[in-house]
Amino acid sequence: MPSTARIERRNPAAFIAGQIMFLLRLLVMACSLIAGLVLHNIWRLFRLESPWPRLFLLSISWTSGIATATTGVRIRRNVFYASNHHSWIDIPVMSGVTGCTFVANDGIESWPLIGWLCKINNTIFVSRENKLSVGNQVDELRDAITGDQPVTIFPEGTTHDGSGLLPFKPSLFAALVPPPPGMLVQPVYLSYGRHTHRIAWVGDEKVTDNFWRLLSYLKPITATLHFLEPFDPAHYPDRKAISAEVRARIGSAMEGGGQSMPYV
Repeated sequence: MPSTARIERRNPAAFIAGQIMFLLRLLVMACSLIAGLVLHNIWRLFRLESPWPRLFLLSISWTSGIATATTGVRIRRNVFYASNHHSWIDIPVMSGVTGCTFVANDGIESWPLIGWLCKINNTIFVSRENKLSVGNQVDELRDAITGDQPVTIFPEGTTHDGSGLLPFKPSLFAALVPPPPGMLVQPVYLSYGRHTHRIAWVGDEKVTDNFWRLLSYLKPITATLHFLEPFDPAHYPDRKAISAEVRARIGSAMEGGGQSMPYV
């Protein structure tokens, strides 16, 4: 099947308009970054809690042409979010709405600018290669989820086209065995509707190609965060059972177009 970029090049006017849109969005992102960093450091200077990392991430989703919508009741404190995963844009979309931080592959830590921004947002970096460090990573995650900033994980471990759910990796759910007092798990079903395939970062596609395809798109896109019914992880015997429950709830919502059957 021809790539989206190749199809758009068959229409010179649309391709040129897309190039202009890409450059304009890139310029706005750069301005947002500079303003956000200045304001963030001013807040830090006065030892105030800085809202600017979250607002910068929210500006990234807006600038990319993505509006956000939510369904369900979002738990705001003492919550551990777990979501399906399509693309890098999921991070600014999710954080822009919830103010959360993330668990991310430690390879991102060394990325120019992106790695530094992740650190500002208190990202927890984990290694997929070093199996011996899983225990330390779980301890670090356990410390993080007891803080004021909620944590989100993508238990599929990679992005995909949204046609279904990949197998979940249960290792990080070990941070909830046993859970901190009062902690709830809230599954989140993230959908871009008919635009999901355009958004998705799949296979060997370069992140720069995915970035260009998204930022050069002329039509608006809506990302809907379906906040599903939360549950108490203390009622489940181990990390695998918690992971399976999260996957079942997101899968049910996916099949129901965002609506899941109530759980007792």
